[in-house]
Amino acid sequence: MYNINKVREDFPILQREVYGKPLVYLDNAATTQKPLCVLDAMREEYLNVNANVHRGVHYLSQQATDLHEAAREKVRQFINARKTEEIVFTRGTTEAINLVAASFCESQMQPGDEVLVTDMEHHSNIVSWQLQAMKRGIVVKHIPITDDGRLVCCDGIATNGTGCQAGIATYLTERTRLVSIAHVSNVLGTINPVKDIIREAHAHGIPVLVDGAQSAPHMKIDVQDLDCDFFAFSGHKMYGPTGIGVLYGKEEWLEKLPPYQGGGEMIDKVTWERTTFERLPFKFEAGTPDYVATHGLATAIDYMERIGLDNIEAHEQELTRYCMEQLQTIEGMHIYGPLSPLGTVPSVKDAVVSFNVGDIHHLDMGTLLDRLGIAVRTGHHCAQPLMDRLGISGTVRASFALYNTKEEIDTLVAGIRRVAQMF
Repeated sequence: MYNINKVREDFPILQREVYGKPLVYLDNAATTQKPLCVLDAMREEYLNVNANVHRGVHYLSQQATDLHEAAREKVRQFINARKTEEIVFTRGTTEAINLVAASFCESQMQPGDEVLVTDMEHHSNIVSWQLQAMKRGIVVKHIPITDDGRLVCCDGIATNGTGCQAGIATYLTERTRLVSIAHVSNVLGTINPVKDIIREAHAHGIPVLVDGAQSAPHMKIDVQDLDCDFFAFSGHKMYGPTGIGVLYGKEEWLEKLPPYQGGGEMIDKVTWERTTFERLPFKFEAGTPDYVATHGLATAIDYMERIGLDNIEAHEQELTRYCMEQLQTIEGMHIYGPLSPLGTVPSVKDAVVSFNVGDIHHLDMGTLLDRLGIAVRTGHHCAQPLMDRLGISGTVRASFALYNTKEEIDTLVAGIRRVAQMF
């Protein structure tokens, strides 16, 4: 493991107070705080290396380009992609999914063709496809979930550990062209058995996009082992800056897809008659990239790797276990997503605990916890179809990062008890 107190020193914001109370930041699924090394690296680049990347012959441009492309290589190593050509920089997971939705539907789908998602998806993995449905007449279908927040096709994984028990074949048709699925639910914390889902989809000749926004910060990702065709994640959820994300795509798929946007950077030659496009990955990176943010992302990955992804995962799993154990002692507590006996954590749940207490509205609970210095997220968490499935308007969500402690969970639990006494 690692020295949590030493790690917390890297995040000065954790030392501040809110309403005269020490900040307890438990909103990490929305965004994480940034270590000093990330902020320093970005400031240093703006101060001493700032120049537009690619094509510049002067020293600063070449130095900035080297940092930008070194960041691409760092990301490649982080997710074990085969080539840097498979690493496309985007503004975040949302843009990465929209890129695939637009380019894939334009070139690979006809009216009536289907994309398969799930009931637990973030809006970014629903609305992106619905926009294409309105434009192109494709059909968006979804795999249902069980009452405890597991995919219906995979509800055997908690007991037999073998992955999809029934499989997704029930939901695949001759018109299914793509499966797009969250690796980890941002509401339930459910870890979906994506490797099994990918294997079965591929057996039917169907590619798979994985939304890794909530998995990349918490566990080792190996896209070659998963064998996913696309994988998307965001920098700001893993201690990097906002406005930078990654789309991994297998080279053969990225070669097939048309550009998402047009402009500078992504062209080879432009004439009035026609335009030819740059090689991968630049074909999908129109305009000036956020080259300072890519350096910040690479620095954040370095930071995580110094601590160790296995250490981070073990620490956050222990926090999740402890939080669920303590929350279940509160009268009226309802936790959403996979549960397990006290003292253990489900092997299919990670770093997110969503709950409600009795008839207390989630907004009231979150507002009053905030007055105690406790930052949690309330509402539908950009997952309204999931809320409809659960029969609720929203939840309170506590989510963990590598710098959180059991003492902060004790503060959360005490705060919930105090708020509950007011109702």
